[in-house]
Amino acid sequence: MLDLHFLAAAQIFFLVVVANGTPVIAKKIFGTARPLDGGIVLADGQPLFGSSKTARGILLSAIASSLAAPFIGLSWTTGLLVAVTAMAGDLLSSFIKRRLKLPPGSMALGLDQIPESLFPAMACRWVLPVSIPDVLVLTAVFFAGELAASRALYTLNIRDRPY
Repeated sequence: MLDLHFLAAAQIFFLVVVANGTPVIAKKIFGTARPLDGGIVLADGQPLFGSSKTARGILLSAIASSLAAPFIGLSWTTGLLVAVTAMAGDLLSSFIKRRLKLPPGSMALGLDQIPESLFPAMACRWVLPVSIPDVLVLTAVFFAGELAASRALYTLNIRDRPY
């Protein structure tokens, strides 16, 4: 029988949404920011991460997730853990997309959703009672939810693209 820890998985899911949503909202509020990679171009002729990854987005993600965690019964350090690992997953996705010569903001189904939810869910296994099935369910729910939410946020003029 599957041993699912619904509360812990729901808490992680909430923080993953905060961590990944904060940079999108920050861009809408404050406009574009300087790219994290400073425009560095690698030997393949592509940027390291691309123009949509900013230090501001990562910093605000860490702050927002750290502040949100206590409101759902978790420590601020767990919020920070989720933000750092979600942003690491997002940066890895961007790095891979640039190597595939996909432009910033382009859609890569799975690559855009899985690392930024899988990494924090796996990292939280150190601090919360979550199992591998919890991690897989959380990642699948985030994958589906992010696709649906992205379209809604585009319709509300919060995202630049519907994905």
